Amino acid sequence: CKAINKNKDLSYIHTNRWNTVAVISDGTRVLGLGDIGPEAGMPVMEGKSLLFKYLGGVDAYPICLGTKDPEKIIETVKILQPSLGGVNLEDISQPKCFYILERLRAECEIPVWHDDQQGTGTIVAAGAINAAKMVGKKPSEMKAVFIGAGAANIAISRIMQVSGFKWGNMVMCDSKGTLHLGREDTKAEYKEKWFMCEHSNKEGLVGTPADAMKGADIVVAASKPGPGTVKPEWIKGMADDSIVFATANPIPEIWPWEAKEAGAKIVATGRSDFPNQVNNSLGFPGIFRGTLDVKARTISDTMCLAAVLEIAKTAEDNGLREDYIVPTMDDWEVFPREAAAVGTAAVNEGLAREKKSRKELYELASVIIKRARDQTKYLMKGGYILPPPKA
Repeated sequence: CKAINKNKDLSYIHTNRWNTVAVISDGTRVLGLGDIGPEAGMPVMEGKSLLFKYLGGVDAYPICLGTKDPEKIIETVKILQPSLGGVNLEDISQPKCFYILERLRAECEIPVWHDDQQGTGTIVAAGAINAAKMVGKKPSEMKAVFIGAGAANIAISRIMQVSGFKWGNMVMCDSKGTLHLGREDTKAEYKEKWFMCEHSNKEGLVGTPADAMKGADIVVAASKPGPGTVKPEWIKGMADDSIVFATANPIPEIWPWEAKEAGAKIVATGRSDFPNQVNNSLGFPGIFRGTLDVKARTISDTMCLAAVLEIAKTAEDNGLREDYIVPTMDDWEVFPREAAAVGTAAVNEGLAREKKSRKELYELASVIIKRARDQTKYLMKGGYILPPPKA
């Protein structure tokens, strides 16, 4: 205690803070359920915490807050900082989720991550890179259309841009149509949409999603669940060898077979029972593992890019196919590989409190993750973790 009192960074050495993450939500935008409140959102946060442990060896704790006030959420997270190595924000409604993340990233001394933004962006960008390879196209030359202008697609577009896609070749659509410089109504809504108006859609296209998708190489839908949100005829108007990401759950914006019949070459969804599942669980366990192992102060876009490239490379090493553009969660090697890549990026950016080599990070992550998986299996086998109750 005396040592920590003199140097608070020693709390990462003498306590379990180094491996502790809080999964924090106000329950206002729970996947597929909407604003159901903190109590009803708790099972989702518990499930998230289990995935943190099993896939990343991270000790995560669910915390559902009884407030929707962004200022109170920000203050609560800042107060909890001394007990945590990092924070995962989850299922917080927009546009306040942008404001909360921006404030906390600027004001906290620990990494704060919003998985609905950064996590989704990371895995979709990895899939987009590999899908482009499969169809023989360069990301920098591809027209990318985004159906939905919420937290997910705003972040997806940003991380895809960092990954090689060009702002000017992107067109984003919300419920009123395409985003362009004439859409001054977005200034009052939230600045992230206006940013897209200013930086994307270099042709100044004014119109509907159907208009935007004409000649597009890739479409990323993060909108209301389907089917029928994205029409087959829209896909028919896309470029040859088109790529479709229909990420809504539980029902994608268009069924994969409908997209294929309409001419899509590669289709990805958020569903585990369809090929090419783009699931955040491929990202956050390994990303936080690497972040915590170097005791990083934040998770930068460069660290996200490191995860994007390592996820993509893992799938490529396993053999890319039209129905395999990203790893599955059974490809356990992706998590220590991500951890090593992310930790190395943090060290190179000067964001790490503790420097480790890529080899050291990979070996450490492999040991920690294997131990967590083995412990979980042992506890289940011994009956210490009970099977889930029947529905």
